[in-house]
Amino acid sequence: MRTLTQDVDTEKGPPVAITLHHVALAVLVALAGQILAVATVDNPIGLSGIAHTHLFLAGFVGVTIMGAMTQFVPVWSGVGLYSQRLSAVEAWLVVAGLAGFVASMLTAELTMLHVAGTLLVAGIWVFVYNIGRTLWRARPLDTTEWHFVIALLAFFLLTILGYLLSLDYTQPLFIGLAISRTGVASAHVTVAVFGAFLTTVIGALYQLGEMFTQADDDRLDRLVQRGELVAYPFGVGALALGRLLGHALLARIGVVFVTGSIAIVGLSLARKLFRSRTEISTVLVRYAVVAFAMVIWAGLTLPAWLAEPTNRLTVLGTPASEPVLLVGVLGFVVIGTLYHIVPFLVWLETYSDRIGYEPVPMVEDLYDSRLANADFLVLLAGVLIQAVGGAMDVGSTIELAGVVAIGAGFAIVAVNLGLTVHHHGPHSPGRVLFPSLSASPAEDT
Repeated sequence: MRTLTQDVDTEKGPPVAITLHHVALAVLVALAGQILAVATVDNPIGLSGIAHTHLFLAGFVGVTIMGAMTQFVPVWSGVGLYSQRLSAVEAWLVVAGLAGFVASMLTAELTMLHVAGTLLVAGIWVFVYNIGRTLWRARPLDTTEWHFVIALLAFFLLTILGYLLSLDYTQPLFIGLAISRTGVASAHVTVAVFGAFLTTVIGALYQLGEMFTQADDDRLDRLVQRGELVAYPFGVGALALGRLLGHALLARIGVVFVTGSIAIVGLSLARKLFRSRTEISTVLVRYAVVAFAMVIWAGLTLPAWLAEPTNRLTVLGTPASEPVLLVGVLGFVVIGTLYHIVPFLVWLETYSDRIGYEPVPMVEDLYDSRLANADFLVLLAGVLIQAVGGAMDVGSTIELAGVVAIGAGFAIVAVNLGLTVHHHGPHSPGRVLFPSLSASPAEDT
């Protein structure tokens, strides 16, 4: 297996503006989602709950993952990105589709939902094709790359299930079939969150954890990675299929493998953090929360899922564990990684050529550490409030407090990273949101 200090060619990465383009759109969508969540806590509008969930998962987590993989895969795999043009278009397609999707949900005008769904699906398919073609030239694949391949397959599958759901709102598709709309919806969410997003996160954490801790993988780390690469995808497949078919036993088998794998990955990450040979950083602190949240989520979710593995109300976990997964795991790992990706890319573009000629700042100096500490505390408070509130079934006031805290945390992150790009970046805001589309597919070398 490659390490972070060998066989990695940073020249293979796409232009900085393309990755920042994904990040900027993802953060804007996250803010829009939290504003919607705050506004509809006590007064739901149409299907605002589904709209908010898609803004957070597909918009913030999904688009960030698309941008991160577009940057990470060529660099890690040592092959040029297949097409810069496609990578610049994909995020806009997803965001445009999400905008239409949210508008349909809020107005309960579902007749045009499949039109918005077409844009959303197109954006994800463009991403899958672009990264898939890039990975095709990177063979043989290592553990991280295999996670990305599995995640791409999950991205493709979730779009099929999601598009069928959008059509079913106006043209019932599942009447008389062995599968129900509830089963398809549960499988869709399972494949999206556990198949696409968490598989990507786990694969990336194996390398990012090593990079940020400077703790080399030992025999136990490699054993965990090999075992998880088989057990976790198998568990996600069994859980999704069991929920699709309403088959409780198959779903329970998936439950054991999914929760067990996530808990073991969390413990493995915690062990690596404990062995860290670097100073405590903004990224490491957030990864520590991720490791802890993985174990807590698995412990809280396992009993409920074993009891009712196909319950549509607990697809992502219990009321107490769901916010731990969404914000504690996905939110913190995305934000922690953004605190490396954005400053590093800005530093690489602005300061790397000045080394040896003039004093240059460290990557960590490009963002405000006080704001980083503030968003960490506010987001952590939001997760705890929502988790405790879900466990105790308290009133909407507590729920509102958690949503406001999480929204405030995202806002602080947006300000901090925005200031980083504004003060140190070579690109204007317009260039970040509208990167050049002139690049052609890369030629094989």
